[in-house]
Order: sequence, then structure tokens, then C-alpha cells
Amino acid sequence: MASSAWVEELSGERAALTRASTAGRVAEILRSRITEGRLPPGTRLSEEDIGVALGVSRNTLREAFRLLAHERLLVHEFNRGVFVRRLTVDDVHDLYRFRRLVEGGVLRTTSADAPLDDVRRAVEEGESAAAGGRWVDVGTANMRFHQAVAALAGSPRVEESMRHVLAELRLVFHVMAAPRTFHEPYLAENRRILDLLESGDVAGAAETLERYLTAAEAQLTEAYAATGC
Repeated sequence: MASSAWVEELSGERAALTRASTAGRVAEILRSRITEGRLPPGTRLSEEDIGVALGVSRNTLREAFRLLAHERLLVHEFNRGVFVRRLTVDDVHDLYRFRRLVEGGVLRTTSADAPLDDVRRAVEEGESAAAGGRWVDVGTANMRFHQAVAALAGSPRVEESMRHVLAELRLVFHVMAAPRTFHEPYLAENRRILDLLESGDVAGAAETLERYLTAAEAQLTEAYAATGC
């Protein structure tokens, strides 16, 4: 089976992999592809193709797959191979439960003078991508926005957990048939949250995020119901 475009592009990552590289770095590369929306649910991951593209052994690649399976991003199907996981509506509810606790908690407790450069950059990236009609990139910028919000906690553990959750969330977003219809309204909401944070209104930012998450969860739940998932 011929390599797909995204696999061929992995060869560009080889320079970042040295003999001392670990399966964790390979897992990070594949997780990033998932978070960017490049690997939809159900994609089969070929050990041979990816191993050649990255220049890593099968043992290293299998360990990376194991790490990502532990993060609920991949599944191994007996006699069929490794696939990007298809999430369920129960996963949607659990992901949004986590997000309310973590992102909401971060905004409710962040200081009024917290550094907002990464939050602002993500908002601007999303707006720029929308202006160019690049709606997949809008979704990626949205992931970066929420990662930047989580980073306001100043906790490496929160940031790591959020990276894993956002990769799962990107798999959920594939259920939406029209990315523009789904993502466009949240560009304004991201800008509003940034404006509130810049004005020092952290309580208002947290309240806006709560409404935002409730609306997004309802949209995704409805989409899952329509597909029978």
C-alpha cells in the first residue's frame, strides 16, 4: 500500500531524531499530527512506512504506538494493525468534563497580570487562517489557544495533560461535516476571552469559557447522534 502524503512528510522530522531519541519523541510527532487534524479516526498506521519515514526501528515505533494507545489516541486491532481511535459520545462528555475543571479552574485562578503572548498569538493565527479560508488550520489554532489557556496555570503537569486531551478532542472534531460552520463562531469567543483577560476580568473570561464549552459539547453531541455513534 502506497504511503499517504502525511507519511511521506514525516521524513522532514528525521533531522530532529538522533540515535539517542526515544519512543516518546516519535509519539510526540504522531500526536502533533493528530492534533493538527492530519490523522482522522480510523487511519491505519503502517509500521513499515512510518518507520522508514522517521528512520526508527520497529521496536521504537511499537513503543510509541503503545504510549499513544495509553493516551487513548490509537487502538491495536488483532490481525489488522494499529489505527487512530474513533471516539464515542461518552468520550465527548468526559473530555468536556475535564476541560471545565481544568481550563475553567485555570481562568478562575489566574492572575490579572498573567503573560498572554501565547494566547494572543493563537487568537491571531486563527483569525488569519479564517481570512484565508483555511478551516483545518483554524481548528489547529483553536487547539493552540486552549493549550495556551491551560499554560497560564504555570504547571507542567497541567500542560502535559492538556496536550493529550486536545489530541483526543481533535479526533472528536472530525464528526463535524462542515469545519467552518463549527469553528467560525468560536473565533469571536476566543477573541472575547483574550480581551477579558487583557482587561483583568478573569471572572468574565471564565464565565465566557463555561458558556463556550457548553455550546460546543451540545453541538458535538448532536453530531454524534446524527451519525449513530
